[in-house]
Amino acid sequence: MKMLQQLHLAAQYLATAGISFLDKKEDDSHTNLGFSVASKRLETWPLNEAGTQLCLNYLEFSLEWSGTEERLSLEGKDHETIVDWVSKTASKVGLSKPYQFNLHYKLPYSLGGNATFGSPDSDSIQQLIQIRTVAKQALSNFLEMENLSSDIRVWPHHFDTGAFAALNDGSGKSIGLGLAIPDSLVDDLYFYISGYRGPNNLNTWAFKSLTQGKWVNNNFKGAILPASGITKEVATQFFKEAMERYKN
Repeated sequence: MKMLQQLHLAAQYLATAGISFLDKKEDDSHTNLGFSVASKRLETWPLNEAGTQLCLNYLEFSLEWSGTEERLSLEGKDHETIVDWVSKTASKVGLSKPYQFNLHYKLPYSLGGNATFGSPDSDSIQQLIQIRTVAKQALSNFLEMENLSSDIRVWPHHFDTGAFAALNDGSGKSIGLGLAIPDSLVDDLYFYISGYRGPNNLNTWAFKSLTQGKWVNNNFKGAILPASGITKEVATQFFKEAMERYKN
């Protein structure tokens, strides 16, 4: 199994911690995750008043509870072992509710039966850290430049780094943008941006072409840019140039 898929599966233990320990939100945002550039890990929202978070450390390929020594290497571990560890250590770090691994969505792959997580591929992990870092920095730069406000979060179902913001120009338009994992659109991680008026996607077929990336208008309506080798400056410019088309 590819390293990206293993990390996607591992992130579900964080998502189910959000489901288990936080109040449900209608937009499912209690399940989404932060990516810490400094710590190179995914982190849940704080799960109690002490600020405890369950984290997925990319470099160590491990789960860990923030502010504690509680850590579990994922290499060679099966699903049942991991669920048991999260459940037992959750009470040790001060979480009173029971932990349950109960997803309300399906993933394209699973860790079932006797399957275990494989050995970490350090080169792939470094590349994935770099791309997540570029995505977060580019989104942060873009939102600041455009005076827009949004959390930048990783959504565990599709494993995208995403942001969403209403434009400040009175047009009633909004944008969704971020970094997606490979799918039928692009056989690579890729940056994307799409525009909306209310719940409806804005068509892009008449938009002027972009310096980087391209417009698509079939199923997904927006702009896409393969992420491999892209710097935060290029990614920021991609978002900014596409935004100008939506404004006009």
